[in-house]
Amino acid sequence: MTSLRALGFSLSLMLSTSAVIAAPVLRADITVSAPVVTVGDMFEDAGVLAEQPLFRSPLPGTTGNVDLNAVRSATARIGLTQFDVNGLSQVRVSRAASIVDQTLLADLITQDLRHRGILGEGMTANMLFTNAPEAITVAASATPASLVSLRYLPGNGTFSARFSLSGVNQSLDLSGSIEISIDAPHLAAGLPAGTVLRPEHIIMRPMPIQQADAQGIATIDQLVGMSLNRQSRDGMLLRASDVSTPLSIAKNDPVTIYYRQGLMTLTVKGQAVTGAAEGAPLQVLNLMSKRVISATAIAPGAVEVSNGPVTLAGL
Repeated sequence: MTSLRALGFSLSLMLSTSAVIAAPVLRADITVSAPVVTVGDMFEDAGVLAEQPLFRSPLPGTTGNVDLNAVRSATARIGLTQFDVNGLSQVRVSRAASIVDQTLLADLITQDLRHRGILGEGMTANMLFTNAPEAITVAASATPASLVSLRYLPGNGTFSARFSLSGVNQSLDLSGSIEISIDAPHLAAGLPAGTVLRPEHIIMRPMPIQQADAQGIATIDQLVGMSLNRQSRDGMLLRASDVSTPLSIAKNDPVTIYYRQGLMTLTVKGQAVTGAAEGAPLQVLNLMSKRVISATAIAPGAVEVSNGPVTLAGL
């Protein structure tokens, strides 16, 4: 008998608990991202009816109030008649949204230009739209906009583009112009002629690619370790013609003149009449004979004469 009473109590408790679980509770304030509001959006503990649609969501980025009678009418259509109103007379329903602005649209065009190989390393595209709105509110999405097509004319820099927007049936057509810039090397400070350039001497600044092409800018690899040909001002654009291989021997430097023939090596003191980079020709004064001879710079302070016996006799 005691076991029957215990069983009856357990069944009663289970039925009571089941009844509590079966009663969804109305929410006071909800935010949805889909175009329809479901039972699971409106109620806590919605159960098996959670995915059932009730009514359309407000427009993205907007909020509306749904009164209790409208909720009862919507739930009755799907067979949900018993729920806890939670003391509410209405429910505040908001629709999440994403914002599409000119920055996002310009980024999509830039990505396409890079994919095509039009934009290379160190290059940027500056977009000027002729008819783009400041911002567009669209349905919340990880991809609020995508580029459908792009027509770009490099000759005059004009473009026309078509975009699709999240939750919007109509495409967005835009046009404008694109100015492509490239990072170009400039001097960080004024430097005297003969300065051997180091990375800290150079700063990169964007400039229109047409101007860069016309002026013939140099790459960093063409500049670092090279010597400035003339005194240069702060901010000057650096071109390949502005630098040359650093002098191994400068004018008036003391040098040792070498002549080698077989196992024989002769040396004599001299003075550079002209400067030269390593491996380049220069004029050297033989301090013993007081004659100017032609030689080749082989190292700092060292030149080599290799013209044969006639030159040797002149040493």
